[in-house]
Amino acid sequence: MSYLSQIQNTEQGWSESKAQLLTVGIFQNQELTPLGQTIDEHLAGVISKAVRLDDLTGKQGESRTFYDDEHIVLVMGLGRKEDFDSEAIRKAGGSIAKTALSMKVTSLAVECLCTCSEKLDCQALAEGLVLGSYRFNSHRTGDEDSPDLEDVTVLGGNENCLSKGAIIANGVCLARDLGNHPANVATPTRLAEEAQRVGAKGGMNVTIFDRQEIVEQGMGALAAVAQGSDEPPKFITLEYKGGHEDQKPIALVGKGLTFDSGGISIKPSGKMDEMKFDMCGSAVVLGVMQAVAELKPALNIIGVIPSTENLLGAKAFKPGDILKAYNGKTIEVLNTDAEGRLILADALSYVTKNHDLEYVLDFATLTGAVLVALGHHATGIMGTDEELIRKVKASSARTGEKVWDFPLWEEYCDEVKSKVADVKNLGNERNAGTIAGGAFLKEFVKNDTPWVHFDIAGSAWGEKEKPYGPKAGATGNMIRLVIDLLGI
Repeated sequence: MSYLSQIQNTEQGWSESKAQLLTVGIFQNQELTPLGQTIDEHLAGVISKAVRLDDLTGKQGESRTFYDDEHIVLVMGLGRKEDFDSEAIRKAGGSIAKTALSMKVTSLAVECLCTCSEKLDCQALAEGLVLGSYRFNSHRTGDEDSPDLEDVTVLGGNENCLSKGAIIANGVCLARDLGNHPANVATPTRLAEEAQRVGAKGGMNVTIFDRQEIVEQGMGALAAVAQGSDEPPKFITLEYKGGHEDQKPIALVGKGLTFDSGGISIKPSGKMDEMKFDMCGSAVVLGVMQAVAELKPALNIIGVIPSTENLLGAKAFKPGDILKAYNGKTIEVLNTDAEGRLILADALSYVTKNHDLEYVLDFATLTGAVLVALGHHATGIMGTDEELIRKVKASSARTGEKVWDFPLWEEYCDEVKSKVADVKNLGNERNAGTIAGGAFLKEFVKNDTPWVHFDIAGSAWGEKEKPYGPKAGATGNMIRLVIDLLGI
């Protein structure tokens, strides 16, 4: 794994830069950015000539290189000027970083493209540069990859905004790393160790329950899912206390299923390797908490991660079993592959019972049905508080991480009622599978707690490559949205 840890800023002129590559921009109307115009004059109009010959159109992501005695100049297409918003500048930053990697340069100077619009700041540019520099190569022993991008400087940017953007993007990259590691590396124990590292950095209280404590706490659903594996399960909480003592905390709950075979209701063997990504909800929580540790907002935030494997050992739980969750409700198990909602049931009931929360969000690769509905382009959301859902959508629009809300009508909630227990872990067969997952979780959120569920099964991995996204593997989506929602 490799990615930029920080973005530098300088007020020095471009001619003083020692970077191997200097980047400026051009819009689709073939208008060069301010520094682009200066460089064009320095190069005796060679960039303008390329524009006149239609060799450089300014389309988003298109690039051309030019040379003088001391610099390689990269001119990056920025798309339509009227559409140049935060997402466009984030994409430009990602394209610049990826192009620099393909050119095998290790140092880069970038014009502060944010000056092209009064509505923009440098946070999105820094996010794009860091996220575009990401590569996952932890388990490769060869030297096929080009050198890492080690040094990036923005010319005339805002240092605070650049720093914030880099910190948030590093949280996303942490989530990508955790998701991309195989299940024999990213175990529940590894997630607990990451939580302790993040907690130490942010002065957080970190509590970790092991198998015996999980049972003793009455977390019967998590304990049952963990029965079939010898890998020790963990119930992880991180408490950040940056706000006033009487300020209600915000809870973030992430599904930490580090490998999901489906249990007795075993999955098909094809693509089962992708079930290492079933812990991407926990990676969202850890990525957000790492950013919180560095940004130090005046908030109280609780991160909760129930973590285990779901395997087929001799003690594995079975279809037909009835479990008792932390809040005392009983659950009829109809399918052991619907295990994510079981471990989240204990986590949601634990945090909402023991804390008076402002609101709670949960993140889970919960249902294949959300892929049928939305593909890899968006995250499905649903919840109990319309104002909170509205705020989530507003943050989605600002960060470019698409969400779509599903209804949680009483008719759907009735479909998870059981005839032999309080609830069952499936709805009606082949109907509204994503909504059924949310309806089940709703049973374990204390009634007066505002709550939104994020089904990230389609957006946590597998999406079409974005300019700032990875070629393949975990995306780290929703971390930037949550940071924006928190108002950090």
